[in-house]
Amino acid sequence: MASTSSAVSLPTSDLSEEYTLTADQIAGYQRDGHVILRGLASPAEMAEYSPAIVDAADRFNVEHRPLEERDTYGKAFLQIMNLWIKDEAVRRYTLAKRFAKVAADLMGVDGVRIYHDQALFKEPGGGPTPWHQDQFYWPLDTNNTVTLWMPLVDIPAQVGSMVFGSGSQVDGYLGDLPISDTSQAEFEKFIAERGFKRTSYGAMSAGDATYHSGWTLHSAPGNPTPNMRSVMTIIYFADGTRCSQPKNENQVSDLRSWLPGRKVGDFAASELNPLVFKRG
Repeated sequence: MASTSSAVSLPTSDLSEEYTLTADQIAGYQRDGHVILRGLASPAEMAEYSPAIVDAADRFNVEHRPLEERDTYGKAFLQIMNLWIKDEAVRRYTLAKRFAKVAADLMGVDGVRIYHDQALFKEPGGGPTPWHQDQFYWPLDTNNTVTLWMPLVDIPAQVGSMVFGSGSQVDGYLGDLPISDTSQAEFEKFIAERGFKRTSYGAMSAGDATYHSGWTLHSAPGNPTPNMRSVMTIIYFADGTRCSQPKNENQVSDLRSWLPGRKVGDFAASELNPLVFKRG
């Protein structure tokens, strides 16, 4: 399915070696809705994968307007989705068994599928990412969803990590609030009222990663540095999940785009949602 016209060499590491989680890391994720895993990918592995992913994102990016011509969402990041079906190096990264097993272990499920990947590159001078819930966008009938967020370059505290509302995943869907100035204001008030702790993990090295639940409220600072904040994300959900009735127009679009041929009630298992880890 994937192809590449890049001059960047294909990575040789298959990212299959296991990353063993501790009981405290799993418990922390299930309690707080997020966790950081330092060194999920090694410096040697990132030296291979980072240039390839950045190259693919550059080739398939279609947003070229100046920052001042974009809205709040557009200023937050360049967003290039499903690179894994377009580029072989990204395919090897996105379908990596190591990353998928961590997702399954954190959620306590036997198997996981891909929803989609996305490169999220915050440009120099890029704006903050407002508070939001990722799963607002996903027509998936499960609470077992998780996003891996990995910087491809070392990032200072000013631009990473994201900020999480610890424990905010417990209430699930919090209403019709896509990423916007409105979501920032409403969720800022909600977090204060509920007393959720705001957690940031500070600076991150290339190959470190956070995992956060699809319902966990999170935001990200702007980028005051002269360097691109290059991040790759992968969204996983539990194998056996069915497509849910869309709650908003974004979910209608996602059902069509990321679950092609699937209908409400069908298993969420289109050709774009491969099974990337299964116990046994």
